[in-house]
Amino acid sequence: MNVADSARLADELEALGYGPTSQPEEADVVVLNTCVVRQSAEDRAVGRLTSLKPLKERRPRMVLAVMGCLVGVRPADNLPQRFSHVDIFLPPSDPEPLIALLRQREQEPRSRIQEAGGGGLRSRRGPVAFQDMQNVSPEAAAMGLIPTERVLQPASCILPPVTAYVPVIYGCNHVCAYCIVPYRRGRERSRPLEKIVSEVQALAIQGVREVTLLGQIVDRYGYDRRNDGSALSPDLADLLRAVHDADGLWRVRFLTSHPSYISDRILDAIAELPKVCEHIEVAVQAGDDDVLRRMRRGYGVADYRALVERIRLRLPGCSIATDIIVGFPGETAAQFQATVDLLADLRLDTVHVAAYSPRSGTLAARKMVDDVPAEEKKRRLKVVDELQEQIVGQINRRLLGQTVEVLVEGKHKGKWRGRTRTTKLVFFQDDADWRGRLAAVRITWAGPWSTQGEVMADASP
Repeated sequence: MNVADSARLADELEALGYGPTSQPEEADVVVLNTCVVRQSAEDRAVGRLTSLKPLKERRPRMVLAVMGCLVGVRPADNLPQRFSHVDIFLPPSDPEPLIALLRQREQEPRSRIQEAGGGGLRSRRGPVAFQDMQNVSPEAAAMGLIPTERVLQPASCILPPVTAYVPVIYGCNHVCAYCIVPYRRGRERSRPLEKIVSEVQALAIQGVREVTLLGQIVDRYGYDRRNDGSALSPDLADLLRAVHDADGLWRVRFLTSHPSYISDRILDAIAELPKVCEHIEVAVQAGDDDVLRRMRRGYGVADYRALVERIRLRLPGCSIATDIIVGFPGETAAQFQATVDLLADLRLDTVHVAAYSPRSGTLAARKMVDDVPAEEKKRRLKVVDELQEQIVGQINRRLLGQTVEVLVEGKHKGKWRGRTRTTKLVFFQDDADWRGRLAAVRITWAGPWSTQGEVMADASP
């Protein structure tokens, strides 16, 4: 979501005439986009913000903005006092206050700018440095899921993106015991279907070939717009069908889903729409009902098992990703083993695992004792990682000798890299320019985290 918010603000800034720079020292505008899902992420954001203070003191006319979850939908009163060198704080997904400030500054007389001293704000084509402080594991970053830090490169280096994120619903109405997101991003707010479709079509015209529809609980799209249950607003299934018709778009994905809201309508849309990829990210978090109850997840293990069976019956070959939290308050050795047993039985394609850490302001931090030792959390995390490495290695080896469709996103260490419809990472070597193309690749090697192959044909429409 933060990557999508950063891209939106970058577009707004470029519309004002600003260009990107990779060096904050050269920038007229510096924006720090923050994630605070984990305490470590908030600490990184605060550290980066503190390190920018000397730069702001040397160049007082430089505009320094902070956006994202550190600010939240209702900014904390102490933020301006803690970080007095920041010019403006932006709520998540709302770039308008910064755009208004820059427009106002453009109207200031030159004499006032000269009197202020320091580097003058270049009102047109000035550089802007943009950084996303994400909370993503090194493993996820290595797999190319989301960058841990993104700095826009000089304009001469920018190519149209191959893939893009499109937020469709902001906020969250579920208050899971461990999660800070509802407190920082507010309640659910679905975007109008027409605006989403228009944005997707505009991206496709620019050369984007794959979009991922985003929501904290994306399968609740439209639920907040229902009118007393009598007249239903468009849901995710309707949105998938509408987005599918965008000319020039080749693939559609969505994330992240909640087990309680993946309807048969959604599964039917995936099955019937050629552009919608056969991949579902749906978090289970734990394999024990008591732990799930304390987490306030709203479903049980049997419900999740039934969902996986329903997905596989309706969508044979669909890949499924999940999230796991180990060491949640009160999790016993037997309850953790139940999680391991569930994963061993279901054999999912991807497992994002994290050790529980308290987040100030959440129910778990207020009401529960963090009683699983850090070393035990680390051990449990390793057990899940090693199990999943074995499972996904076996799954990927089934691809050997098969020819798969790969959307090529770019080069990495001299090889072309891209993903299959089921998000398998594929590398291949070829002298032709494959960026933004669909390649038919025969898999010749398969490991747990990536595969390699040889290109057989151009499968682009």
